[in-house]
Amino acid sequence: MKICLELVNIWKDFKEFKLEKISLKAYEKEYFVVLGPSGAGKTLLLQIIAGILDPDKGKVYIDGVDMTQEPPEKRNVGYVPQNYALFPHLSVYDNIAFGLKIRKLPEDKIKLKVKNIAEKLEIAHLLKRSPRTLSGGEAQRVALARALVIEPKLLLLDEPLAAVDPVLRWELRGYLKKIQSEFETTVIHVTHDFTEALSLANKVAVLNKGVIEQIGTPQEIFYKPKSEFVAWFTRAGNIFKGEAKPIEEGLSIVDLGPVHFTVCGAYEGKVAVMFRPEHVVISKQPLTSSAKNELIGIIDDYVDEGPLVLLKIGVNGLSIKAYVTKSSFYNLGLKRQEKVYLYVKASQIHVIK
Repeated sequence: MKICLELVNIWKDFKEFKLEKISLKAYEKEYFVVLGPSGAGKTLLLQIIAGILDPDKGKVYIDGVDMTQEPPEKRNVGYVPQNYALFPHLSVYDNIAFGLKIRKLPEDKIKLKVKNIAEKLEIAHLLKRSPRTLSGGEAQRVALARALVIEPKLLLLDEPLAAVDPVLRWELRGYLKKIQSEFETTVIHVTHDFTEALSLANKVAVLNKGVIEQIGTPQEIFYKPKSEFVAWFTRAGNIFKGEAKPIEEGLSIVDLGPVHFTVCGAYEGKVAVMFRPEHVVISKQPLTSSAKNELIGIIDDYVDEGPLVLLKIGVNGLSIKAYVTKSSFYNLGLKRQEKVYLYVKASQIHVIK
């Protein structure tokens, strides 16, 4: 598959912050999400790709061509900033046409391209409107139209759903995926929301304090994090440090002090273990189970999260989180300060060296 974007050893040093050793590849028609907390450097990275900022070191390749020193208009990149940056003094039509006019296309071609993109994004009825009169969802579509009308090889989206209310956010996730598929463009989407990454991305890069912690598929990031930060940021729920030693072929014990876990693989020395709350099986009675890890704990607290209930269970001084469905919670009659049995399969515990 053809590489659409390649960053090679990108550095950008500000007095209070720096991007360091950023290298990644995004392939043609890929939906690539850069995930990280506020202040991680996500927007700075987009601006370097777009040509708004120059890196201190490193190379930016678009379609195999070194574009590191080229201005934004030479890069064939569409950019949608977080606040959409629509020009308030221009109509929706003129906002969409702006990039085409900069490229000095004939007026008849501009009209045709704007008409076509507006129809595809279902905003043709907004063309005469002022950006000041648009809803958040409408403004987003206009900003997308302005970025897509130039037919970019690469579409950069900076927190595109951050300003949208939660009810609309789910709908717009599907809309973004549909747009990417229809236009067959490569998307670089930055966000602090790991659920966006899970629902949209083919590939995810986790950025923390200017450094890439991990690149992988959403499933790799979510279930096999390579660092404690990635596990924490994707809400692994249960992360504990301990001492590992092999016990038999294919298995190890991780000693946490008051509790130990059997895990798959041969490990020795200091490690961290993580397992997700949904991988913990809860029972009020002992079960006959193939799970290697059986624990007994007390329900300290619980949080109602809609269809699921998050249990916080004390186990010999550790706090273990477990999800049960709402129906299971009521059917089992679970209560605070009640004894429960916990089961976790060795194969569902991930070890971070």
